[in-house]
Amino acid sequence: MAPDQEPLTGEQETGDELYQRFSFVTDKGQEPYRIDKFLMNRIEGATRNKLQRAINSGMVLVNNQPVKQNYKVKPFDSIIVYSDVSPETTEIVPEKMALNIVFEDEHLMVIDKPAGMVVHPGSGNYSGTLLNGVAYYLQQTLPDVSEDTLPRFGLVHRIDKNTSGLLVLAKSGKAMTHLAKQFFDHTVKRQYLALVWGDVANDTGTIKAHVGRNQRFRKLFEAYPDGEHGKDATTHYTVLERMNYVTLVQCVLETGRTHQIRVHMKYIGHPLFNDDFYGGDKIVKGTIYSKYKQFVDNCFQICKRQALHARTLGFVHPVTGVEMHFESPVPVDMATVIEKWRGYSQHVLKGKVD
Repeated sequence: MAPDQEPLTGEQETGDELYQRFSFVTDKGQEPYRIDKFLMNRIEGATRNKLQRAINSGMVLVNNQPVKQNYKVKPFDSIIVYSDVSPETTEIVPEKMALNIVFEDEHLMVIDKPAGMVVHPGSGNYSGTLLNGVAYYLQQTLPDVSEDTLPRFGLVHRIDKNTSGLLVLAKSGKAMTHLAKQFFDHTVKRQYLALVWGDVANDTGTIKAHVGRNQRFRKLFEAYPDGEHGKDATTHYTVLERMNYVTLVQCVLETGRTHQIRVHMKYIGHPLFNDDFYGGDKIVKGTIYSKYKQFVDNCFQICKRQALHARTLGFVHPVTGVEMHFESPVPVDMATVIEKWRGYSQHVLKGKVD
């Protein structure tokens, strides 16, 4: 009986995709055993509470069918678990706040998150997160909803605090399982818009390098091209516009590791503009002279975060089977800086500045 993923400990990251899949097939001598106890012995770090929540929300399938907590495994059972295997999270306290909901039906909702908003509570961010607002919003229309009936209030993926853009959340266990499977199978279509330092050499490219925690600074992540640390990660990029000292690129994720685009673009020598974690918050390309430095500093003041936007999101509706596609307009801060660089680039080409 082998899981799709290696046993997990609290140190390992779930990445932007918050659920992972474990797969087992019982052998012919399997004795009747409660499903939660069976899985506790096979998934490192899983607690009985989390497993029971997963079972109740339909995220444990036996022979492709959801089961109840009292189900007892039998010989040759095929078991799939979509499980939140991260450490226990902070309690999500409902808070009333404005949410930019771009689509909603009885099964799911798509939200356009602004830069500066943390997605879910955690160390140092216990309130004011997107999930605090989602919890309040859902409880107004679904009074019985809770973290017990809908883990993380339907969150199946996340984006960084200072990244803007689209997120999909489930409103039922069935929808959550279906969406988690799509993320695991890499069938969700996600395109990001990024402004990066330097003139990217190739019009298109694919970056393959494991992404994992920096061995010295635990808040940072690093690219490990030889795969000695972290998890496999693949990013496809396309150059959209060259502006001498910066390049506008489109990034498509094949995997969803923490800080993946930011780490991968730094790895190929093109950190994101104003990314203070990965060296993009200083002048990386261009001669440092007073007017140029002033121009860059002005751009930093306009876009006070990494210039990264989750622009498109596509997936199959978990109930209707219809392919859905959403696009988010580029936020004002990024759009303004892109336009300023576009103008500066034209001046460079005309020889009006060095």
